[in-house]
Amino acid sequence: MILHSKTIGAFFCLSAIVVVPLSADDKTVVYPEHQDLSYYVDGQGAKQAIRTPADWAIRRRHILRNMQTVMGPLPGDERKVPLNAKILEETKIDGNIVRRKIEYDTEKTTRVSAFLFLPPGAAQKPAVLCLHQTTRPGKREPAGLAGNPNLHYALHLAQRGYVTLAPDYPSFGEYQYDFDRAKTGFRSGTMKAVWDDMRAIDLLQSLPEVDGERIGCMGHSLGGHNTMFTAAFDERIKCLVSNCGFTRFHKYYGGRLKGWTSPRYMPDINDVYGNDPDKVPFDFPEIVAAFAPRPFLASAPVRDGNFEVSGVKDSIAAARPIYQLLNAADNLQANYPDSAHDFPAAARAVAYEFFDRHLKR
Repeated sequence: MILHSKTIGAFFCLSAIVVVPLSADDKTVVYPEHQDLSYYVDGQGAKQAIRTPADWAIRRRHILRNMQTVMGPLPGDERKVPLNAKILEETKIDGNIVRRKIEYDTEKTTRVSAFLFLPPGAAQKPAVLCLHQTTRPGKREPAGLAGNPNLHYALHLAQRGYVTLAPDYPSFGEYQYDFDRAKTGFRSGTMKAVWDDMRAIDLLQSLPEVDGERIGCMGHSLGGHNTMFTAAFDERIKCLVSNCGFTRFHKYYGGRLKGWTSPRYMPDINDVYGNDPDKVPFDFPEIVAAFAPRPFLASAPVRDGNFEVSGVKDSIAAARPIYQLLNAADNLQANYPDSAHDFPAAARAVAYEFFDRHLKR
């Protein structure tokens, strides 16, 4: 990291996108029951039992394809531009942690600002991408500069020795964004956010302070499911935590999906699928399974009024056989704290220790 310059560098990371190209037979495969992960549909439309990791890889490709059916296609490397990252401000906190406000390009028309935390020490460190909830201050909340102290997790993890990066989600904080799909080329705000998150990981991997093979991601609420959507597509995320981030679509306000359909999220859930969870071609049990064998912690308070806890338990139960198939049963964890839609100290302790276990050497 260059300290005497306001420019971090014109980084242009070309890390491969992990979505596997699909065959013609794969592209239209829709599964009516998203909790049943025991089979895949072959090119002739027949159900085949999932018995091996190769069998699961077929179903996983179908899951990622169906997510893109709703979210829009994930861009390829052709959409990347140099990050052109610059340091805007630099402050020392807690005596020895450096907090930098930075900005960088995620595509030709988008420049994102974020807070970057650098703990002391010369050795390369694990890093965590920290995604904020639905809140006007955006990145300032996880950075510890605004909002709920329980959600200052970018600061907290930096205090535990992680490099952390907290960017704005489109339309929050300082990130002004026009969601007009014809202008942006993104069919959903969700996919735009996934793309921005992947460029944030490019940025983290470009930093000499970061071990690029030890990158995690976490978030609360909007940040919780944003973490999950990004990790499904980007396997550079080696460990992830979602707090108050999801439930099965059928258990989201009794199956009323309007909350998922604003331009910030996935308008096609309304425009194409009529807010009907029976018609949406993917669901969270499949997304959780798609992380396997990577470590995933679902932090799901039992009194969360947004994301009903039994739908989280359903999702974990559905995904567990896939983790077992991949010999990673212990990597799928859930914590059910006795709280509302929040991230209290005891729940944070479980999450931070989860990262320590899987990202620290």
